[in-house]
Amino acid sequence: MLTLKQIIENTDAVVAGLEKKHFPDARTAIEKVIALDQTRRAAQKQKDALAAEMNKLSKQIGAYFKDGNREAAEAAKEQTADLKENIKHLEDQMTTAEQDITSLLLTIPNVPYDLVPEGTGAEDNLVVKTGGTEKPLPENALPHWELAKKYDLIDFDLGVKITGAGFPVYKGKGARLQRALINFFLDEAAKAGYREIMPPTVVNAASGYGTGQLPDKEGQMYHCEVDDLYLIPTAEVPVTNIYRDVILDEAELPIKNCAYTECFRREAGSYGKDVRGLNRLHEFSKVEIVRIDTPEHSQESHDEMLAHVESLLVKLELPYRILRLCGGDMSFTAAICYDFEVYSEAQKRWLEVSSVSNFDTYQANRLKCRYRGEDKQIRLCHTLNGSALALPRIVAALLEDNQTERGIHIPAALQPYTGFEWID
Repeated sequence: MLTLKQIIENTDAVVAGLEKKHFPDARTAIEKVIALDQTRRAAQKQKDALAAEMNKLSKQIGAYFKDGNREAAEAAKEQTADLKENIKHLEDQMTTAEQDITSLLLTIPNVPYDLVPEGTGAEDNLVVKTGGTEKPLPENALPHWELAKKYDLIDFDLGVKITGAGFPVYKGKGARLQRALINFFLDEAAKAGYREIMPPTVVNAASGYGTGQLPDKEGQMYHCEVDDLYLIPTAEVPVTNIYRDVILDEAELPIKNCAYTECFRREAGSYGKDVRGLNRLHEFSKVEIVRIDTPEHSQESHDEMLAHVESLLVKLELPYRILRLCGGDMSFTAAICYDFEVYSEAQKRWLEVSSVSNFDTYQANRLKCRYRGEDKQIRLCHTLNGSALALPRIVAALLEDNQTERGIHIPAALQPYTGFEWID
């Protein structure tokens, strides 16, 4: 969440940033935070003054008793009791103000960087780079859901029978392709210096609040109500929460972790042709990369993460593009975000396969993830993460873009992992 220092010292810039994200009544919300902080500060000042007065009276009481002036001592004791009651009232005021500030800050999104373009939706995102080569396909090329049926790779109907729509069953070479991609992505992350983590796929509410999924995306998460636990929408949540309530040494940074997990998203309200096949699922596999860094180095870390994700798409021989998201299309928690999309030749559309974000201190402030600098001062870290990569739409593009008259050709980089060159 935003810090009070950030809000108080840069009020107009914070409001302008929230308006870029199209956060409603931004100035009203920020002014309410400032007013609550002023109330808290005023109560703190009064409390300190009363505490000083009570301390002075306490010393006088001892002196009165020593001098045998019992009447004055009893009067001073009564004054002390009144002061204690007033101090307790002020402490309650401060606690209420602090709770109200936190509750309000949890509903206010992160402020985007200046580099983030203006805009309200996906149509306003800025394409910053394209790469790869579009491949000629056979006449009457098939979409991946038909290819999956033709080669018995993925059974969507069986998934409906077992669980429901959005939970496919991978079979034979389809299952081996999934496993190959997971291992390929993890191996590439290891080569880039990421330490592999195998975290839980169920988290408590504190973890959801720490990374900003709660309360923003509560309706999109699967909730185990009896135990008050949540199925993770991404490995970002458990991996970043490793560093909740932790003070790191600057020499440890940047920390680079990666994790393969299943991910679960309700995708409430999704419908239409864009959700066919693997385009939008409730359960899917993903390899995530997460970094914890200093403010001074986080931009370099972000650039390295972008280069890593791009290298994966190059090795998979897929046509891709990189977009810098506009304010209106960014997530609640991101300060800046780049999306990677691969082109589906058969569907004639771009498919998002990765988002790589820098959250600045927003998540770290929620998590109390801090580091001790060389000067011994304790500061908030920057947190970053990205998909490297999410599997469903990668599989969709691989199947569609590599179909030939003979069958589906597997890119050379994947063949050591699949153990086969063709699906035919």
